[in-house]
Formats: sequence, C-alpha cells, structure tokens
Amino acid sequence: MIKYRLADDAKPQVKLLLLASLITVALWFIPYADYLVYPVRLFVTFIHEGSHVLAALLTGGSIQSMKVMSDGSGVVNSLTSSPLSVLVTSSAGYLGAIAYGTLLLFLIRRAFSARVILAASAGFVGLMTVLFGLFAPLWNVFTIGFDFTGLLFTVIAGAFLTAALLAISKYASDWWANFTLAFLAVQCLLNAVNDLGTLFLINSPLAPSHIHTDAANMAMVTGIPSIVWVMIWIGVSILLISIGLRVYAVANQSKQHDLPFED
Repeated sequence: MIKYRLADDAKPQVKLLLLASLITVALWFIPYADYLVYPVRLFVTFIHEGSHVLAALLTGGSIQSMKVMSDGSGVVNSLTSSPLSVLVTSSAGYLGAIAYGTLLLFLIRRAFSARVILAASAGFVGLMTVLFGLFAPLWNVFTIGFDFTGLLFTVIAGAFLTAALLAISKYASDWWANFTLAFLAVQCLLNAVNDLGTLFLINSPLAPSHIHTDAANMAMVTGIPSIVWVMIWIGVSILLISIGLRVYAVANQSKQHDLPFED
C-alpha cells in the first residue's frame, strides 16, 4: 500500500495555508467582519461568473452580459446552443470557483511565483469586466435592456479588484504576496462550499424556494430534480478539494512505513 506523509518542503507552505484558514474561520465569529473580506467575496463572485462565461463560450454559446451585484451575487445572461451547453455552463460557476481554489493550491505547492499568479488573476478579472461586464451589455442593450446600476457596480468592482491584485503583485513583500494567494485559495474554496450549502437549502424539498438557480437550469434541461444536481456538485467539490489538499501537503512515500501525515 502506498503511504503518504507531510512533505518536508511543504511545511512552510502548509503553515501559511493554515494561517489563512484560521483567519478565515476567526472572521466568521467577529461581528461585521464580512465588511473586511467584502472585496474577496466580490473576487470569488467574479471567478464564479467568469467560469460561467468561459463554459458558455467553449460550448458554442454567446454572452449578452455579466453582472456582479453589491450583495456578492452575480448573473450571466447567455445564449446557449444546445442542452449540453446549458449543462456545462450551469455547472461551471460553483465548480469553477472550487477548481480555481484547487488550482491555486497546486500552483503554490509547485512554487509558482505568487506575483505572477496574482497578476494573471487580475488580468482575468479585468478581461471579464471589460468584455462582458461593460462591452457585452452595451452591445446587447436593445435585447436585454439597460441596467445602469448593475453595469456601474460591475465595472467599479472589477476595476478595483484588478488594480488591487496588480498592486499587491508588484509592491507587496514576498510574504504578503504568498499570504494573499493562500488567503484567496481558502476563500474560494470555503465561499464556494458555503454557497453550495445555501443552494442545497434553497432547493431542499422540505423548504423550497422560488429563487431561480443554476441547479434549476439543470433540472429544466434534464428532468432530474435540482437537489440531486446540488448533491452531485457538492460531491465533486469535496473530491476536488481533497485532491488539492493532498497534492499540496503530502509526498509519495511508497517505500516508507510511516503513518499517513506523520513527520
């Protein structure tokens, strides 16, 4: 049987990740702490909605608009070309945020430059903001109408996040750049899991809600109840997170007889 243990070279990175996780959990119990991590919440929303955009484009669809709301929610108006496109696009939001957080764990573990990753993340947010938060809704204004408030907030939030990430990537110390990246990874994973929990409650047969969700889109296309799709997404998310944490923290020790995660 292949045994695993905590890799020696991963210990400093694991400490940084644990610190980011502890701070995240601590903030849950501090009144009004949501305001402290509000920009991060908006960042996760951009990743979520950007994942919808990419999935729609890759499956032959088109994007009419992308909006990020001040409450941290978001919506993408897309024209999909097939039921498969609907399935992939609807699943991409929650799973995309989880996949992004997992990817950050992988990149951190492989010692990729935190500054480069932060700059790339800034580029992604900026691209989504300009192309689909600004130009797309203006181009399709006669089709979808004009939501000035939604467009303005999306552009302001996207511009702020892009500038902040670029500033951190360029001016922050190495420790702060690495910590920011670890914190973003934790926030992406935990926020996505928390959102899936909320989605589960919204689609629960015991307390159904009339809020239209990505899971409702899946149910409309497949006939499979939305709660089933939420449970599938939760299962896939747990699998992705477990793979990411293992890749991040452990080393293959096939010839060792140490206990798992033993120093």
